[in-house]
Amino acid sequence: MESVSLPRRGFLRGHIRTVTPGLRPPWALAETEFVERCTRCDACLQACPSSIVVHGDGAYPVVDFGRGECTFCGDCVEACEPAALRRAEHAAPWALKAAVGGKCLAMQGVECRVCGEICGHSAIRFRPRIGGVALPELDPETCNGCGACVAPCPAQAIAMESNG
Repeated sequence: MESVSLPRRGFLRGHIRTVTPGLRPPWALAETEFVERCTRCDACLQACPSSIVVHGDGAYPVVDFGRGECTFCGDCVEACEPAALRRAEHAAPWALKAAVGGKCLAMQGVECRVCGEICGHSAIRFRPRIGGVALPELDPETCNGCGACVAPCPAQAIAMESNG
Protein backbone atom coordinates (compact mmCIF):
# COMPACT_ATOMS: atom_id res chain seq x y z
CA MET A 1 0.00 0.00 0.00
CA GLU A 2 1.36 3.39 -0.92
CA SER A 3 0.49 6.58 0.86
CA VAL A 4 1.02 10.20 0.01
CA SER A 5 3.36 12.15 2.25
CA LEU A 6 2.29 15.77 2.54
CA PRO A 7 4.69 17.72 4.74
CA ARG A 8 3.57 21.33 4.88
CA ARG A 9 6.67 22.68 3.15
CA GLY A 10 6.40 20.09 0.38
CA PHE A 11 2.70 20.75 -0.10
CA LEU A 12 3.23 24.51 -0.40
CA ARG A 13 6.01 23.97 -2.93
CA GLY A 14 3.97 21.43 -4.86
CA HIS A 15 6.31 18.55 -3.99
CA ILE A 16 4.04 15.64 -3.29
CA ARG A 17 5.84 12.34 -2.89
CA THR A 18 4.51 8.83 -2.76
CA VAL A 19 5.81 6.78 0.13
CA THR A 20 5.81 3.00 0.25
CA PRO A 21 5.81 1.97 3.90
CA GLY A 22 8.68 -0.18 5.06
CA LEU A 23 8.32 -3.78 6.10
CA ARG A 24 6.36 -3.79 9.32
CA PRO A 25 7.24 -6.08 12.24
CA PRO A 26 5.72 -9.57 12.24
CA TRP A 27 2.02 -9.90 12.94
CA ALA A 28 1.40 -6.23 12.11
CA LEU A 29 -2.18 -5.23 11.37
CA ALA A 30 -3.13 -4.00 7.89
CA GLU A 31 -1.24 -0.78 7.13
CA THR A 32 -4.10 1.66 7.72
CA GLU A 33 -5.08 0.08 11.03
CA PHE A 34 -1.42 -0.31 12.03
CA VAL A 35 -0.75 3.42 11.54
CA GLU A 36 -3.94 4.32 13.45
CA ARG A 37 -3.00 2.14 16.44
CA CYS A 38 0.79 2.51 16.59
CA THR A 39 1.81 5.22 19.04
CA ARG A 40 5.51 5.01 18.05
CA CYS A 41 6.39 4.22 21.66
CA ASP A 42 9.45 2.16 20.61
CA ALA A 43 8.50 -0.78 22.84
CA CYS A 44 8.78 -3.19 19.90
CA LEU A 45 12.23 -1.81 19.01
CA GLN A 46 13.47 -2.34 22.54
CA ALA A 47 11.92 -5.81 22.80
CA CYS A 48 13.43 -7.22 19.60
CA PRO A 49 16.36 -9.48 20.59
CA SER A 50 17.73 -9.40 17.02
CA SER A 51 17.58 -5.57 16.88
CA ILE A 52 16.07 -5.70 13.41
CA VAL A 53 13.05 -3.53 14.29
CA VAL A 54 14.12 0.06 13.70
CA HIS A 55 12.60 3.49 13.08
CA GLY A 56 11.18 3.95 9.62
CA ASP A 57 9.39 6.82 7.88
CA GLY A 58 7.48 8.89 10.42
CA ALA A 59 9.24 6.99 13.25
CA TYR A 60 6.95 4.00 12.73
CA PRO A 61 8.67 0.65 13.28
CA VAL A 62 10.00 -1.25 10.29
CA VAL A 63 12.14 -4.35 9.89
CA ASP A 64 15.70 -3.99 8.59
CA PHE A 65 16.93 -7.39 7.43
CA GLY A 66 20.35 -5.87 6.80
CA ARG A 67 20.80 -6.11 10.58
CA GLY A 68 19.90 -9.79 10.85
CA GLU A 69 17.02 -12.23 10.80
CA CYS A 70 13.65 -12.44 12.51
CA THR A 71 13.36 -15.36 14.92
CA PHE A 72 9.58 -14.94 15.25
CA CYS A 73 9.98 -14.95 19.03
CA GLY A 74 6.94 -12.68 19.46
CA ASP A 75 8.65 -10.33 21.92
CA CYS A 76 7.65 -7.32 19.79
CA VAL A 77 4.01 -8.42 19.87
CA GLU A 78 4.04 -8.88 23.64
CA ALA A 79 5.57 -5.41 24.10
CA CYS A 80 3.01 -3.69 21.85
CA GLU A 81 0.43 -2.20 24.24
CA PRO A 82 -1.63 -0.39 21.56
CA ALA A 83 -2.05 -3.79 19.82
CA ALA A 84 -0.77 -2.65 16.44
CA LEU A 85 0.94 -6.05 16.40
CA ARG A 86 -1.36 -8.99 17.10
CA ARG A 87 -0.35 -12.62 17.04
CA ALA A 88 -3.29 -14.69 15.83
CA GLU A 89 -3.28 -18.44 16.42
CA HIS A 90 -2.12 -20.40 13.35
CA ALA A 91 -1.53 -17.14 11.43
CA ALA A 92 1.71 -16.59 9.56
CA PRO A 93 3.75 -13.67 10.90
CA TRP A 94 3.72 -12.03 7.48
CA ALA A 95 3.51 -12.80 3.78
CA LEU A 96 7.19 -12.12 3.10
CA LYS A 97 9.40 -14.42 1.08
CA ALA A 98 12.97 -14.06 -0.11
CA ALA A 99 13.57 -13.11 -3.74
CA VAL A 100 16.93 -13.44 -5.46
CA GLY A 101 17.64 -10.55 -7.83
CA GLY A 102 19.78 -10.13 -10.91
CA LYS A 103 22.80 -8.87 -8.94
CA CYS A 104 23.29 -12.41 -7.58
CA LEU A 105 26.92 -13.42 -8.04
CA ALA A 106 25.96 -16.93 -9.17
CA MET A 107 23.80 -15.39 -11.90
CA GLN A 108 26.88 -13.42 -12.97
CA GLY A 109 28.92 -16.62 -13.28
CA VAL A 110 30.72 -16.31 -9.92
CA GLU A 111 30.57 -19.24 -7.52
CA CYS A 112 28.69 -18.14 -4.39
CA ARG A 113 26.38 -20.13 -2.15
CA VAL A 114 26.24 -17.96 0.96
CA CYS A 115 22.45 -17.63 1.01
CA GLY A 116 21.93 -21.37 0.68
CA GLU A 117 24.42 -22.12 3.42
CA ILE A 118 22.87 -19.65 5.87
CA CYS A 119 19.23 -20.66 5.25
CA GLY A 120 18.22 -22.83 8.19
CA HIS A 121 15.14 -24.13 6.37
CA SER A 122 16.98 -25.09 3.15
CA ALA A 123 14.63 -22.87 1.16
CA ILE A 124 17.48 -21.80 -1.12
CA ARG A 125 19.23 -24.62 -2.93
CA PHE A 126 21.81 -24.68 -5.66
CA ARG A 127 21.34 -27.13 -8.50
CA PRO A 128 24.46 -28.08 -10.47
CA ARG A 129 24.55 -26.99 -14.11
CA ILE A 130 26.64 -28.27 -16.94
CA GLY A 131 29.05 -25.60 -18.14
CA GLY A 132 28.39 -23.05 -15.43
CA VAL A 133 28.06 -22.36 -11.75
CA ALA A 134 25.04 -23.61 -9.85
CA LEU A 135 22.18 -21.12 -9.71
CA PRO A 136 19.99 -20.47 -6.66
CA GLU A 137 16.50 -21.91 -6.58
CA LEU A 138 14.10 -20.65 -3.94
CA ASP A 139 11.32 -22.88 -2.64
CA PRO A 140 8.55 -20.45 -1.62
CA GLU A 141 6.76 -23.17 0.35
CA THR A 142 9.81 -23.74 2.54
CA CYS A 143 10.82 -20.07 2.94
CA ASN A 144 9.39 -18.68 6.17
CA GLY A 145 10.44 -15.09 5.46
CA CYS A 146 12.93 -14.84 8.33
CA GLY A 147 15.41 -12.83 6.22
CA ALA A 148 18.51 -14.74 7.37
CA CYS A 149 19.75 -14.76 3.78
CA VAL A 150 19.58 -10.98 3.25
CA ALA A 151 22.49 -9.59 5.31
CA PRO A 152 25.15 -12.19 4.42
CA CYS A 153 24.65 -11.81 0.65
CA PRO A 154 27.85 -10.12 -0.62
CA ALA A 155 26.04 -8.64 -3.64
CA GLN A 156 22.95 -7.47 -1.74
CA ALA A 157 20.93 -9.41 -4.29
CA ILE A 158 18.27 -10.77 -1.92
CA ALA A 159 15.19 -8.82 -0.97
CA MET A 160 12.17 -9.72 1.08
CA GLU A 161 8.98 -9.29 -0.93
CA SER A 162 5.33 -9.57 -0.04
CA ASN A 163 3.85 -12.82 -1.23
CA GLY A 164 0.29 -12.01 -0.30
